[in-house]
Amino acid sequence: MIRRCIPWPDKRLRTKAAPVEAITDEIRAIWTDMIDTMEAMPGVGLGAPQIGVMLRLAVVDASESGGKAVRLANPEILHASVHPRSHEEASPNLPGVSARIERPRAVTVRFLNDAGESEERDFVGLWATSVQHQIDHLNGKMYFDHLSKTRRDMLLRRARKLSVG
Repeated sequence: MIRRCIPWPDKRLRTKAAPVEAITDEIRAIWTDMIDTMEAMPGVGLGAPQIGVMLRLAVVDASESGGKAVRLANPEILHASVHPRSHEEASPNLPGVSARIERPRAVTVRFLNDAGESEERDFVGLWATSVQHQIDHLNGKMYFDHLSKTRRDMLLRRARKLSVG
């Protein structure tokens, strides 16, 4: 089921999500809804707080063809590359605007997978960018928090104009 993305500046987008205690059928159903929502956007990732679910859940699918979503619960970055990668990032919570953000090109992430097992996986390129973007959402951060105050203010002003106009 496609879920509605909550609009910025909803305070839940600034709230740290709660850890997932166990992978249950309810958690798997949320992941399925998140994948449906991500594919409908279309996008390459989604954090549960974006749809108002305050749990540390994310989905990422940066594959060319789609259908290869990785389901993550309680993801944490163990290692980040010193080599940066720049990518134009956006969010369905703040439609119509985007910004070029620089993040580590590769990350090693530990998370609970859909079987409830702890897994470590390396993500590179767009996969790494998306995983880091989703972890930001789980921590109450938005992609534009990586911008200077001036650029962030300009982006938010532009977004307000688009939503009003």
